[in-house]
Amino acid sequence: MAGFGDLRAVAGDLSNGTTTSVALTARALEAAQAADGQGGIVFTRLYAEGAALAAARSDARRAAGAALSPLDGVPISIKDLFDVEGETTMAGCVAMKDEPPAPMDAAVVARLRAAGMVIVGKTVMTEFALSGLGLNPSYGTPLGPWQRENGRIAGGSSSGAAASVADGMALAAMGSDTGGSVRVPAAFCGLVGFKPTASRLSRDGVFALSPSLDSVGPIAHTAGSCAMIDHALTGEEDVPWRAAPRLGVPRQYVLEGLDAEVAAAFSAALERLETAGARIVDVDFPELEDIPALGAAGGFSPIEGYAAHADLFERIASRCDPRVMSRFMLGRAASSCAYAEMIDLRGSLIRRAGDRGRDIDAMVFPTTPMVPPKLGDLQQDEAYTVANGRAIRNAAVANILDRCAISIPCHTPGSAPVGFTLMMGRGADRALLALAEIVEATIRGA
Repeated sequence: MAGFGDLRAVAGDLSNGTTTSVALTARALEAAQAADGQGGIVFTRLYAEGAALAAARSDARRAAGAALSPLDGVPISIKDLFDVEGETTMAGCVAMKDEPPAPMDAAVVARLRAAGMVIVGKTVMTEFALSGLGLNPSYGTPLGPWQRENGRIAGGSSSGAAASVADGMALAAMGSDTGGSVRVPAAFCGLVGFKPTASRLSRDGVFALSPSLDSVGPIAHTAGSCAMIDHALTGEEDVPWRAAPRLGVPRQYVLEGLDAEVAAAFSAALERLETAGARIVDVDFPELEDIPALGAAGGFSPIEGYAAHADLFERIASRCDPRVMSRFMLGRAASSCAYAEMIDLRGSLIRRAGDRGRDIDAMVFPTTPMVPPKLGDLQQDEAYTVANGRAIRNAAVANILDRCAISIPCHTPGSAPVGFTLMMGRGADRALLALAEIVEATIRGA
């Protein structure tokens, strides 16, 4: 992946003519169409002809000195829940094939096009984004790069998004994150996943799962790459970071039951940061212990997802993944009183958590408490349910508390992939991205 990862380097190569969009896109499409690759599983739609044409137009713009942005010509994939004008948005479910086509591009897709980015295809996902594991019985389940021969999964629900980047089928991907669906697959695939503040990027034209928790964000090889995509989508500039960071490690919840590999990698990352001058402090965060109570009635996603798509689900339920649909049916059964109590509890959590860590720059913790499980170990419903709960446990904290968060790799090359989360308050996105670049460089020894 050398030379095909960091978008700032790629943008520089495009600007000075060292490479072209046609060359980058051809390379991505070659990987997507390779007979021995996963492209047939990763993409629900591959825009081979359209991407090649968009790349040629990008190169023509650059030759005329009219590049739309520094990312003009960069290949990117989009998750299968983003609307594309004239296409049915499948949301990972083949039963959606007869639904009406989208009347226009999703707002995020329109912004990617406005920046000149080349959309290579739509990527597979858990049906309707309701899982942190990324399994899809209809399209297939992408595997991550670590121990692929043993069937280790890529994570979800943005499974194809992460796999497309990890396997060189795109330089970056856009996914959605309701309880970790960008950051979990990023962690499992050794990539960077950024969950913005939920209200920051428009979700117009995005198949809704949970209006309370949904957000959309990028997966890429570096924090700087995510910052570039965020700038293209929002126009917001970098926030300079000069001081040594003060990082808080919550005492409760997020460090419980860690796999040995996760605990070791996270501890080693903290040591590297402290050696480099960061201040690492324990933070008492008892509010985190109240988060599981939000799932007592089934959780926000099944309840709000069913409410948003009740007519659709009643029509197609028998043709959907039964594991996914059974959770939505639990949402259907939830009482309005139970849902109102969940709303109140979440609001209380956000308010009470507001004062935690005021003297630190960011909270840090492992993105997931586990290493990527084997697909073969998830065939039984009980094992699947337990693994899914573990996968999203830590990542969902940022969604529940309405904060921004980013996962960066903290493992040594060749070992089990482990994500290192930095979480800041609502609206602190550009500061988070700036700090993440510093932390990433320290952890990776750059």
